[in-house]
Amino acid sequence: MRENIILKCTVCGEENYISTKNRRTHPDRMEIKKFCPRCNKETVHKEKK
Repeated sequence: MRENIILKCTVCGEENYISTKNRRTHPDRMEIKKFCPRCNKETVHKEKK
């Protein structure tokens, strides 16, 4: 039971990535460091509501 999520850059607000996660094992929002092409550096991306 996986759910599609959108990852949003915390610096510029750009929605860059679409990913999946398991709701049972990770009920809270995800935070991942990923590359943002708009900021041109690695930033923290949070799960969009």
